[in-house]
Amino acid sequence: MSTNTVPVHHKSGSHEALWGYVFIGPWILGMILFVGGPIIASLVLAFCKWDLLTPIQFVGFENFSHMFGDKKFWISLGNTFYYTLFAVPLGIVGSIMVALLMNQDWKSVRLLRTIYYLPSVTAGVASAIIWMWLFNPDFGLINYGLSMLGVKGPLWLADENWSKPALVVMSLWGVGGNMIIYLAGLQGVPRQLYEAAEIDGAGIWHKFRHVTIPMLTPVIFFNLIMSIVWSFQIFTQVYTMTGGQGGPADSTLVLVLYIYHYAFKYHHMGYACALAWALFFVIMLFTFLQFKIAGGWVHYEGELKK
Repeated sequence: MSTNTVPVHHKSGSHEALWGYVFIGPWILGMILFVGGPIIASLVLAFCKWDLLTPIQFVGFENFSHMFGDKKFWISLGNTFYYTLFAVPLGIVGSIMVALLMNQDWKSVRLLRTIYYLPSVTAGVASAIIWMWLFNPDFGLINYGLSMLGVKGPLWLADENWSKPALVVMSLWGVGGNMIIYLAGLQGVPRQLYEAAEIDGAGIWHKFRHVTIPMLTPVIFFNLIMSIVWSFQIFTQVYTMTGGQGGPADSTLVLVLYIYHYAFKYHHMGYACALAWALFFVIMLFTFLQFKIAGGWVHYEGELKK
């Protein structure tokens, strides 16, 4: 290679890098202004007292110390944990089952995939209104179906014992989004592994348990993290279905709704920011724990066993 060509390539690479920065510049600027700025502002406000009308007053850790004695904070955190504990596993199992069905060689499977995926792109408020009708104790389709079986349906959202299970059932509405990811994972499993398992005499169940599930574990791990993050941030459906109150008897008062109350109902922006940072640290803790235990059950293709 001639020594004269090296500076030309270097100049060409710098030119491309410059245009790259120009194209991503608006995104970086938006990220700094509309994401980074509010994050820093909320961190500062978490140590202050501010009602949007009077000057900001620094109060140190007062907002965080108040949080520990706030009964409603613990109720909202418990309701959020309840929803996460049941909605996430149910969503993962439901998504995998639907993906397995949609991975079959059926004539109209593409149409079915589209039908299953559509609810996940429906606006949150619209889907919440649909589920309010479904859960209506008097004329809802769910209670009507139960009455056909001779079972008297509960009051669902009007009963503090059934309101949280109703939200968990409603979470199945969005399995189509994760179904697409699992479907991509299933179609990436090498056929040779199934053929080798068949030669060893494996049936459908053993192929699913010892080939499909291990090869899907990276996808399951990704969806587990994302599902937990989303479940801790549930808001739109709860706000719409309970009129923004989180009732009855605070049974659906989740943490993000509680933050909304303090920020835009009571105008205690400092305490609302402290609650938001508490939520952030809870999500970070769960994500960290998942990464710590992932090595024991997540398997990557071609990974060497240590």
